[in-house]
Amino acid sequence: MSYVDGFVLAVPKKNLAAYRSMARKAGKVWREHGAIEYIECVADDVQPGKVTSFPQAVKLKPDEVVVFSWIVYKSRAQRDKINAKVMSDPRLASMMDPKKLPFDGKRMFWGGFKPIVTL
Repeated sequence: MSYVDGFVLAVPKKNLAAYRSMARKAGKVWREHGAIEYIECVADDVQPGKVTSFPQAVKLKPDEVVVFSWIVYKSRAQRDKINAKVMSDPRLASMMDPKKLPFDGKRMFWGGFKPIVTL
C-alpha cells in the first residue's frame, strides 16, 4: 500500500505561470528524494457549492483558480523521511518564504492520507 500527501490552494491567474514553474522545481526535488508521483492540477470544472466546495474551502477570489495536488509515496515512513530531506533541500529555500510565494499560503490546506481503495 502507498501513502499520499494532498493539498489544495488558490493561485491568482496572473501568477499561474510562476506557480507552474515553482511546482516543476518542487516536483523534481520530491521525486529525486524518493516520491513515486508528484501531481499538480488546476481546476477545470469546480463550482461553488451550497454547503462546501473547493472554491469555498480556499476562499477563492474572482481572479484566482483552485489548484489540487498530491504526492504519492511507498509508505508513511517513506513520506516522513522524504519530506524531511525535501524541507532541508537548499534548492527549495526560496519557496519557504511566504512573502515570495505566488499564492496566499494562509488559504492552503493539506494532509496525509492512507489509501483505502487502489484499483
